[in-house]
Amino acid sequence: MFGIADYGAFVVAIVVFLMIPGPGNLALITSTSKGGIRGGLAATLGVICGDQVLMWLAVAGVAAMLTAYPTAFHAVQWLGAGYLAWLGLRMLLARPGDKPVLHIRPSHYLRQALTITLLNPKAIVFYMAFFPLFVDPARHQGMRTFAVMALTIASLTFAYGLIVVLLTYFLAERMRANPLVSRILNKLAGLFLIGFGVKLAVGS
Repeated sequence: MFGIADYGAFVVAIVVFLMIPGPGNLALITSTSKGGIRGGLAATLGVICGDQVLMWLAVAGVAAMLTAYPTAFHAVQWLGAGYLAWLGLRMLLARPGDKPVLHIRPSHYLRQALTITLLNPKAIVFYMAFFPLFVDPARHQGMRTFAVMALTIASLTFAYGLIVVLLTYFLAERMRANPLVSRILNKLAGLFLIGFGVKLAVGS
């Protein structure tokens, strides 16, 4: 379909990629907690813009360059793994009253979410390593194929971001009323980040 190798699998891969705990999800939740639905949606647009930049860099041949220089790619993976593990450890060891692990300033939601996405090792690894696997070289239709992929990614990211923002917004009051649940979820998220960081390091 449109030169994409198994469009259904591509959609599933994007959804799974979005659901994996990481800095992007943390940015959405933090932005919504601080700026409400408007702040969360601004952060969602920032994530979408960051994804588009990384995708088109992969299209431009950065992925091929990293494949030609595997040492550079492994260095990116190790740095990313370390970053995720560090974030996870901070969340795991956080005490009540500590500053948020991810500090996002009010009215800078879009810009900071964009920056976080561009530096997100999860996103970098996906677009540079896995994204090219979904391009069917035999049926590739040039820019049309990449445009459909870009539109699919943007649409799924917006839908996912909207769900996360609305859930965070409407559950925020309950979370504040029950800080124990908030702390438990925070530590679970920290464990997920550490686990993904370790998996990323082992896989490299």
